[in-house]
Amino acid sequence: MARKAVAVRREEIVLAALDQVRARGIAGVRAADVAKALDISTALIFYHFGTLEALIIEAFRQAAERNLAVLRDELARPGTASERLRAVLVLYGPTKPVAGWHLWIEAGAAAMRDAELREVVQRLDLRWRDAVVSLITEGVAAGEFRCPDPHGAAWRLTALLDGLAVQVVAREGTVTAADCARWVEQATAHELGTAVDGTGECGWY
Repeated sequence: MARKAVAVRREEIVLAALDQVRARGIAGVRAADVAKALDISTALIFYHFGTLEALIIEAFRQAAERNLAVLRDELARPGTASERLRAVLVLYGPTKPVAGWHLWIEAGAAAMRDAELREVVQRLDLRWRDAVVSLITEGVAAGEFRCPDPHGAAWRLTALLDGLAVQVVAREGTVTAADCARWVEQATAHELGTAVDGTGECGWY
């Protein structure tokens, strides 16, 4: 029972820290604010996590792992490589609910000054990109795609989505969902040797 109580308390603290990150950004998070949200002492936060930085890293890791669990579900679905790639690119992209992208952008900025957070961000980010590489490679083997460089194609497509995410999340109104759909469709057709429909849109978003 004691172990379960510890796990529950740690989860409560992590969720409260994520709320603070969304409201204030990583740089604005204070242990006192997390503690106040839960009506606990700051000493209890440091008891469980040691430092505020360790709490923020754990909060980001857990949030990213939840996103990656959804990615695993998509990869496991039946269907062609093309169908699953489309689903994964939609999931990766910035025009679904953007709370996850707010967190990734915040973490990416903070990681420039924190080596431990940078290692976590890079490791989790690579799992997304590796999934896209794997799907493109599978599609080439099945004759669905014509792509001599699946690794390069995957990185170029995900880099495009990264840039679009910054525009959608950080510069509201500069890029629309229709823009994202059209540009990702065009880039995917170019990278994979597939056709773009007559409207230039695919309905992925």
